[in-house]
Amino acid sequence: MTDKSDVLREVMLKTSTTQSGLSRLSGVRQPSISGFLSGKVDLSDDQLDRLLSCMGFRLEVLRRPVVPQLTRSERRSWQLHRRLSTLLNDSSFEGWRPMIERNLDRLGGNVTGQPHERNLEQWHQLVERGDLPGLHRVLTGLGRDSIEMREVSPMSGLLPDEQRREVLRVVG
Repeated sequence: MTDKSDVLREVMLKTSTTQSGLSRLSGVRQPSISGFLSGKVDLSDDQLDRLLSCMGFRLEVLRRPVVPQLTRSERRSWQLHRRLSTLLNDSSFEGWRPMIERNLDRLGGNVTGQPHERNLEQWHQLVERGDLPGLHRVLTGLGRDSIEMREVSPMSGLLPDEQRREVLRVVG
């Protein structure tokens, strides 16, 4: 998939549109356009479509399911956390919270470097806020952020042993 900043850059080149010219056409400040092009500022599909329309183009977004390329370890971790996600609700979270907090404390003493320290802080925030939708996203997500967060997961010891064995048997 082409990066949004690449799409913007390509159309600007094709139409000989400068950053300042696009700024005048769109009403978007030139430093913001520079940030979009460098990838330092996120560009939504709607924003990109608006900028492209100023240059006579439209954005077409193709959405299709794609099986992500995961290592065996990443797939195993995702399956275990996914199963745990099916058990996560207000009641189970309150029962699990003391163990999760102990696991976070233990991990905090053993983990160094980025992105692990940042990910542990994100776990702390999710647990502190009781953010169940956020926890479900991390437990089941296939994006790089979720995969890396699961590398320092405080959820060990929560999945019943029988379910854990079943997942490991299926994963292989």
